[in-house]
Amino acid sequence: MRFHSRKWVKPEDLNPNGTLFGGRLLEWIDEEAALYTIIQLENSRIVTKYISEINFMSSARQGDIVELGMEVTKFGKSSLTLKCEARNKMTRETILTVDNIIMVNLGEDGKPTPHGKTEVEFVKDRLK
Repeated sequence: MRFHSRKWVKPEDLNPNGTLFGGRLLEWIDEEAALYTIIQLENSRIVTKYISEINFMSSARQGDIVELGMEVTKFGKSSLTLKCEARNKMTRETILTVDNIIMVNLGEDGKPTPHGKTEVEFVKDRLK
């Protein structure tokens, strides 16, 4: 799994227990999944269709750096299925895992449309 982005846990990200609010982490994950999919499918018109069970394994506190990792598990006709892990950058302890996030490619009409992709591409390889 490749870890593409990092988030710094700030006071506004905390719950009343003084740890990272789960909803904030899910917001970060949804945004990261969207960005990852936009880059892979080369289309900014994508939507989140499904997020499977979310498994919280540990917590994060103010000042921690959270890394978000994404990995493609399946290319559908008009979708991309990802799995995700959020971990503490310094300790490498897993904070959360999500086994399935389904992102759907949309056409100009706002309806699912085939993307024609079958494997992960890296931007550096497109520039050759």
